[in-house]
Amino acid sequence: MKRLVVSAVGAALLAYGGTVAYLQHFDHITAPELPASSPTLKDPVALAAFNALREARCDYCHAEQRDLPFYFRVPVAKTLMEKDRANGLRHFRVEPVLDAFEQGTVPTEEQLSRIEEVITQNRMPPNLYLMMHWHAHLSNAEREAVLKWVQDTRRKNYNNTGAAEQFAAEPIRPVPESVEANPAKWTLGRKLFFDKSLSGDNTLNCASCHGLDTGGVDNLVTATGIGGQKGPINTPTVYDAYFKMAQFWNARATTLADQAAGPVMNPVEMGSHNWEEVANKLNANPEYAPLFQEAFGPDAKVDEKTITTAIGEFEKTLVTPNGAFDEYLKGKPDAISEQAKRGYERFKAIGCSGCHTGIGAGGRGMEIMGLEGDYFKDRGGKLTDADEGRYAVTHEAGDMNRFVVPNLRNVELTGPYFHDGSVKTLDEAVRKMARYQTPDQNISDQDVADIVAFLKTLTGRYDGKLLTNSNPAAKQ
Repeated sequence: MKRLVVSAVGAALLAYGGTVAYLQHFDHITAPELPASSPTLKDPVALAAFNALREARCDYCHAEQRDLPFYFRVPVAKTLMEKDRANGLRHFRVEPVLDAFEQGTVPTEEQLSRIEEVITQNRMPPNLYLMMHWHAHLSNAEREAVLKWVQDTRRKNYNNTGAAEQFAAEPIRPVPESVEANPAKWTLGRKLFFDKSLSGDNTLNCASCHGLDTGGVDNLVTATGIGGQKGPINTPTVYDAYFKMAQFWNARATTLADQAAGPVMNPVEMGSHNWEEVANKLNANPEYAPLFQEAFGPDAKVDEKTITTAIGEFEKTLVTPNGAFDEYLKGKPDAISEQAKRGYERFKAIGCSGCHTGIGAGGRGMEIMGLEGDYFKDRGGKLTDADEGRYAVTHEAGDMNRFVVPNLRNVELTGPYFHDGSVKTLDEAVRKMARYQTPDQNISDQDVADIVAFLKTLTGRYDGKLLTNSNPAAKQ
């Protein structure tokens, strides 16, 4: 009997070893390759990072249309693997990164930060995968190679807004002092931004929801539109919106000008019926003719394009530089407290910086609300069209509940929080973000306090003055 057991165990180990050896061979012959023309082959830092990601075969679970190992077709294993693969595609798509390696182009700040996050936390590849793919376990040297590439890429391509050398590879970078704009279009856009004649009943303007004295928002759960109607979604801040990849929570507008067109015609927001109606109102005001002509030429038409272009030109300059954290990044160590410094380090270690990256500390990517837990189930209440996120635009299953990551600049002034405005305080927002978006789902009270202290250093200056919230209802 003992011999039978030993023989069975030996046979099992032999079969297991043979399977592992086969998978190693399969993984290598089907792995992504760089063409001979790829600039990455001449860049030792990028090549080392590519080789590490290639060895781990991140593309199995984070890319579509891959030649998958045989066990993806074995009934029981297939079920487990399909679940992991679906989860991997939901969390991150590696194809753009592989394309960047192939073409020698630059990944986005959000892509770099997501890779940095999982490598730093040593979360990838997962243990179950490593049981069958021993070679995919990344060594310390391979992890360091990936992190060096991330940092090197940031230093070379995302270090133009004033960070000191020691902070040139950080996931967040300073807000630039200003953004170049056309003066004539800016002047016209500013007047239009505050003009209530853009609304159907002449009672609302852009600033009604995007108050420049209230953090660029209205501090309401959802916006209030024409006739007191309540909108379906929380108002994003207009401050530093220029640095976002797209506008609105569901990214349906690619530019600030595109965004400016939406609320004017929305029957629940500003409620105008058509652009001809708006143009007629503006043409009736003698102050506008010279402004439009100065901005768009002597034959300029007052229409949707010129109106929204001008508003977008004004909004792009609503940047908030020189806050405490920016001063810290520029090399002033005493600009923020020791607690805020601890908070920033915890912000990165927990994984917040994987999404909240770049100039705006957000806005550079789109993420699913509830990556690590069912946010909507726990929130309760009826699901709304606004909860669909990007899916409402693309109708692709993978975009359900996916939203543009909000900017964290001036976040202490922009509550209530989340797309549904369901969270009143910054403390609660930090706890829920950790619970539903990161593996560290139950962070300590000290972590929360430290991260909040850091977030408050992201409040910047507009027109030379530190932003404050003049709305008493917004005080926490």
